[in-house]
Amino acid sequence: MKATVERLRAAIAQAGLVIFSQIDHQAGARDAGLNMPPTTVLAYGHPKGGTPSMLAAPLVALDLPLRVLVRVRDDGQTVIAFHPIGAMLRRSGVPNALADKLDAAQQILLKAVSP
Repeated sequence: MKATVERLRAAIAQAGLVIFSQIDHQAGARDAGLNMPPTTVLAYGHPKGGTPSMLAAPLVALDLPLRVLVRVRDDGQTVIAFHPIGAMLRRSGVPNALADKLDAAQQILLKAVSP
């Protein structure tokens, strides 16, 4: 889990993007007296990428910055997940050219965890 988070953090930084926050849901659950497998969310992006989309369709500010979930499944395997941002942006009225730019920011995640 930790290695995957670090690979993602490195790939995000190498792409010139900013990590705005790292949320450790397992720690939050533990603080509330609950058990949860390792589960972390990274919020990342760049104002130069997200701002034009938010100007085109202000409600997409609810979906930005980008987020990626890193979690350990019951079988012990670490996996990542994210909502495909391009489709979400297009549904909100963001022009294809802007939406496609943010798709690339998610593809770096897949490359970072591919063998």
